[in-house]
Amino acid sequence: MTKRILIQLDSDSQPSSFDSVVAIDSGVDHLLRYGQVQVSAVVPLVHGAMFTRGGDDLRNTAIFVGGSNVDVAEELLTACRDAFFGPVRVSMMLDANGCNTTAAAAVVAAGRHVPLGDTKAVVLGGTGPVGRRVAQLLATDGAKVVLTSRSHERASQACHEIVEKSGQASIQPLAVEDQETLESSLSDAGIVIACGAAGAQLVDQQTIQKMSQLKVAIDLNAVPPAGIGGINVTDKAKPLGAGVAYGAIGVGGLKMKTHKAAIQSLFESNDRVLNAEEIYAIAKAIG
Repeated sequence: MTKRILIQLDSDSQPSSFDSVVAIDSGVDHLLRYGQVQVSAVVPLVHGAMFTRGGDDLRNTAIFVGGSNVDVAEELLTACRDAFFGPVRVSMMLDANGCNTTAAAAVVAAGRHVPLGDTKAVVLGGTGPVGRRVAQLLATDGAKVVLTSRSHERASQACHEIVEKSGQASIQPLAVEDQETLESSLSDAGIVIACGAAGAQLVDQQTIQKMSQLKVAIDLNAVPPAGIGGINVTDKAKPLGAGVAYGAIGVGGLKMKTHKAAIQSLFESNDRVLNAEEIYAIAKAIG
């Protein structure tokens, strides 16, 4: 029986031990780990994966693109795709810094409590890798998304890029300059997801509890203080104000299931490319 091989490409000096452990727990037979990978080094690594196996055996080799820099990971993924020759290719997955599996799990968790279509969703700290993907997935499923940042320019750029990827998406940028602006943006929101930098509170508990239309609040920050006041890292559908709350670990169970299922699906064919929307579909199937 042909062994399943996963090639882990990481732009950091040391490939992520987290991603390596999840790969092994997902049933990979052999894990080949490469650190400090640059675009210039991609072609020989990919060709080594492509030309050593043929026919149906190609599906038993796959590539995982990780690292802490999501922009670099996107460049590596593109370079991998460009190295293929027609049907001679292997499946690939991008989850640098957990951006796709975390975003997918958060949006699926929100959808358990409120239909996403036409629901107003505020993504706090939305210009980072996870925030952009959370906003993208919400907008793709019909939510009316407000993406916030301290900078209107950064928020506008993020929204522009999401609309380019998703087509007709309802998403608006907002610069949060003071408490009044924040409260105004949250007043009629059904979903609030905080994706800001670790250790920074984006909204306090009193403000959240005043939200009369709130259905679900999710804080993806695992480092104290909480990004959303009143949410603990382990909260999972815990009552908060008029809605329920999830902390980072509360979402983490679905994230881990999604990560493992995505890796396992790479070996179903030799032509899968798993990025934000594909990983979101896997998360939705898990529920």
